[in-house]
Amino acid sequence: MGATHWQTMKRVILPTASSGITASIILAMGRAIGETMAVVLVMGNVEMIPKSILNPAEALTSVILLEMGEASVGGTHYQALFAVGIILFIIVMILNIISMKLGGRKK
Repeated sequence: MGATHWQTMKRVILPTASSGITASIILAMGRAIGETMAVVLVMGNVEMIPKSILNPAEALTSVILLEMGEASVGGTHYQALFAVGIILFIIVMILNIISMKLGGRKK
């Protein structure tokens, strides 16, 4: 009723869609963590503990992918790779829970 398109978007559409937009951003972060190739290319894929946030590192998924063939079944290395998988699962699960909480807030 006399509002411009920008006023309608700012006062009606964006407040209504904000929980869905926030949930989609969080889910996209979870998906990006799981996308091995993109993360490997960005991080540099070196096997060392980074001393700074700007140093190259290795993604959790690429650790599992590249080292599973070398690990002996039941050994310490094998168990460590499964621990890395559990950590990755927990990170994605936390992001999904946050997404569900923020997505359900406006309902």
